Amino acid sequence: MAKALSAIKWKHYVNYVVVAICTVVFGVMSLTGSLSSSSIYMLEKIAIAIMLAVSLSIVVGFLGELSLGHAGFMCVGAYLGGKTSALLEPLLGDVPTLLVSLVVGGLVAALFGVIIGLPALRLRGDYLAIVTLAFGEIVRSFFMNSSDESFGGSLGLNTPRYDKNTLFIIALVLVLGCLAVTQNLIRSKHGRAITSIRDNEIAARATGINVTKYKLMVFTISSFFAGIAGVLYSYSNFTVQSTKFSYNYSIEILVMVVLGGMGSINGSIIAATLITFLDMKLQTILTGNLAVLQDLFYALVLIVLVIYNNAPGLKSFRETYNLKSLLGKFKKGHDPSKVHDDEAKWDRVPTKIKMDEVLSVDLQTNSPYTPDKPGKGDR
Repeated sequence: MAKALSAIKWKHYVNYVVVAICTVVFGVMSLTGSLSSSSIYMLEKIAIAIMLAVSLSIVVGFLGELSLGHAGFMCVGAYLGGKTSALLEPLLGDVPTLLVSLVVGGLVAALFGVIIGLPALRLRGDYLAIVTLAFGEIVRSFFMNSSDESFGGSLGLNTPRYDKNTLFIIALVLVLGCLAVTQNLIRSKHGRAITSIRDNEIAARATGINVTKYKLMVFTISSFFAGIAGVLYSYSNFTVQSTKFSYNYSIEILVMVVLGGMGSINGSIIAATLITFLDMKLQTILTGNLAVLQDLFYALVLIVLVIYNNAPGLKSFRETYNLKSLLGKFKKGHDPSKVHDDEAKWDRVPTKIKMDEVLSVDLQTNSPYTPDKPGKGDR
């Protein structure tokens, strides 16, 4: 048992442990009434942001494709999940309605991911970013111009509010599920195929990897969790308005992924938490005409990060002052007294010839050296 526990790579499960501890601690505080309403609302927003950042990280960080339509998939899940909850809550109650809404919002968003992914994922780079951005704007415009009876039109869709003392607990549990699916996918053979597409798509095709299949699979999984995040958003607010899901929100999610590090799930979690916390603080500080500075802040952060990660002049600075090198300075130095003898030393390995014997070759000093003449097959 102890040997099996020692063989587990615990660093792969640190994020599970941290999220689980936060769920238990804040859940107990909420149920005992020692957690304020503003803190509960912030925890809901943080859980939604983590799910969005981790799901987008699969596409941008591991697949290497730039998608700017993540807010569009969230919008689909928020509206359809919210509409489902508004229709079923009088009939089923809170908990069954929440489960049905999560399934409906996630599956419909995944279906839109397949529909958009089939033609769009044959594109790359800026072209894919333009197509996904256009999809997000089309979805937002559709719900904005809908009738009041269907999705509320420009005023938004009225949705039921789930119990605020337990919604963030459910959201954090769903974050654990998102982490489980994402990390098990990335660490499997399918994840290695996905990262190989990111590194060199031509080489991946040459080795027999179905590039279109894996791109579509990643896009569908990412859209599914974005739809679930949209359903949680509809339950966290009393109304769902299409103005929330503009391209600025997609940029905000992208900043979380870039700030946390491309291809780093733990980094996406930390960045989503910090940006959400900072966002809510800026909303209380930047009011009135100063509210426009909030979007400017995200743009500046994205520009600074791109320059820092790609500028050749900053390469030596990045290598010297990165997190890994700074943490290495706190480790204990090399202790020569703890060095053990090598079990594969030459005097311990049995060989046919003794290592201390002198090997020699007899040479005839009277005969001059003549090179061998090449044969017919050597020409």
